[in-house]
Amino acid sequence: MTSFIGAFLLAAAWGVTAGLWTPRGPLTGVEALASIVISAGVGVLAGRLTRSRWAILTTPIGYAVALELTRLSVSGPSVDLPQPTLLGILVLVTGRGLHGLLALLPMMAGAAYGHRRPARTRFRRVAGRVAAGLATAVTVAVAVAVAIPARTPAIAGGVAELARVGDLGVMIRGGSAGLPVLLYVPGPPGGSETGTMRRRVSGLERHFVVATLDRRGGGASAGGLGRDAAVTVDTEVADILAVTDHLRARFGQDRIFLLGHSGGSIPAVLAAHRRPELYRAYVGTGQAVDLRASDQLFYADVMAWARAGGRDDVVSQLTRQGPPPWPDAYDYETFQLYGTQAYGLPEPPVDLGVPEHTFLQNAHFMTTMLDTWDALYPRMQDVDLHRDVPDLTIPAYFVQGGREMRGLAVEFASWYEALRSPDKRLVTFPEAGHRPMAEQPDRFVATLAGLPRG
Repeated sequence: MTSFIGAFLLAAAWGVTAGLWTPRGPLTGVEALASIVISAGVGVLAGRLTRSRWAILTTPIGYAVALELTRLSVSGPSVDLPQPTLLGILVLVTGRGLHGLLALLPMMAGAAYGHRRPARTRFRRVAGRVAAGLATAVTVAVAVAVAIPARTPAIAGGVAELARVGDLGVMIRGGSAGLPVLLYVPGPPGGSETGTMRRRVSGLERHFVVATLDRRGGGASAGGLGRDAAVTVDTEVADILAVTDHLRARFGQDRIFLLGHSGGSIPAVLAAHRRPELYRAYVGTGQAVDLRASDQLFYADVMAWARAGGRDDVVSQLTRQGPPPWPDAYDYETFQLYGTQAYGLPEPPVDLGVPEHTFLQNAHFMTTMLDTWDALYPRMQDVDLHRDVPDLTIPAYFVQGGREMRGLAVEFASWYEALRSPDKRLVTFPEAGHRPMAEQPDRFVATLAGLPRG
């Protein structure tokens, strides 16, 4: 019994350590490899201590219980109780499920090798060896996958790098280091649109040094969310300003272009308003203005669509919730699943299979975004650009879709009309919706290439 208690405490100690070190699970290659190696070692030690096959089950249980208790104070969909919804199942698989591959499976494999107690029958011996061999093979395959680093192909005579600015990851690519610098801030909280920029809008690299920011909490910036998820609109603005200063110093340019999309356009335009001397111009696309007002329009439009289409399940869900704002990310699942359908728009692209993404960034794409959404989105509801950005002292250019969702289009139209700027221009792509850069990339590139460079 003493040996079992010792093995359980060993696993629990590793669970507490992991809960303090990586409360949202291993998010980087280093964290994942460390989790695999340490978990396997704990499994081997537990097996040798107990000399029992029961260690294969009890060791992971001790780890999991200690981990979950240690991170009780951490909030977000990836660590909260699983939800019986489509997004909830996806988060469970890519969150706790992936964590199990990185910790529980190698722990079980280690315990299987460590206990050294032969089974009583030949069938059990063979079955045990096969199971241990499969667990080991999967563990090794996962370790190899997470060890492959992100990379970005070189550009002859140009610049191509994956940079770090504090906790933030930034992809920087351009045909020449002397081109004007363009910093792109993607849409969703915790969002990474590196794949979209590489696959659809790479033509921008002929005209700019394009710096694509992974917003705090997502992609290469996943570790920046932290245990307490202390991300606010002001910290988002501070991140943009920090990356701006890095780019100005890196390329020797006093001012750069700033491009913001959708939810990312709010902290982006706030950065341009607060520090206009850093920017040549602000460019907004799918521009958000007042998320509280926009969400109330979305609520009415999705409800009308659901009623017209006989989607009683959606009507019931929205009726139970009542109009937004809502407190957590799962409350917005109906918008995320049906918003584009309600407006007859194409689903947003999910461009993950690019070398600039690691295995873990692809796997955690949804969980990191939802964790950051949960922390940040309620705070973004207090922003209204009608009040907060009545003017910009730099040129303000906008590329909008003619089929933009009403929830965003109505608020943008009133703000744009009142906005004061020394050079204010609006380019509309009549057939595009919320993502002109992804829906009509060639036209988007040509539009930005034609902007004044003063």
